[in-house]
Amino acid sequence: MSTGMLEATIAQDQRLDEASASMQVVGFRLAQEEYGIEITRVQEIVLMGEIIRVPQTSPFIKGLINLRCAVIPIVDLRILLGLSEQDATDETRNMVVNVRGKTLGIIMDAVSEVLPVSNDQMDLPPPSVAGLRMEFLTGLMGLGSHLLILLEIGKLLSAEDHTAVNTNSSPAS
Repeated sequence: MSTGMLEATIAQDQRLDEASASMQVVGFRLAQEEYGIEITRVQEIVLMGEIIRVPQTSPFIKGLINLRCAVIPIVDLRILLGLSEQDATDETRNMVVNVRGKTLGIIMDAVSEVLPVSNDQMDLPPPSVAGLRMEFLTGLMGLGSHLLILLEIGKLLSAEDHTAVNTNSSPAS
């Protein structure tokens, strides 16, 4: 086998490996739509508890919780994504995640399941959807009759949003 053919075979094998590479995604529901976040970003999922309101904060910051002596800001993902607010139900959860070195909780309507997802199952979002504030949408995956929308949690908060979260949280005392 010539060097050129060997290099082409190696490159093809690498493309196949990349296409079939997989990750695990935590699936959750917001406003009857299914979303997912890569599991490596998720610390834990906790029941809704008391959220301490903080005056004069951004509308998407619902307040703070004390989780095992750590003060964590809580972000309402519905508001951040431009969806209508909803009262908490028995299925509502806080997903504790790491974003840009900061721990925060995000409110979701319900957690569905952990899904194995390979890159070849994911489609890129159409250009008509990938507009302003949609840079955090990294892919779409068909799940039977509906879609799973994969979010890049690291890009979910803009620089201004991230500053607002940092300003409104403080160490536990």
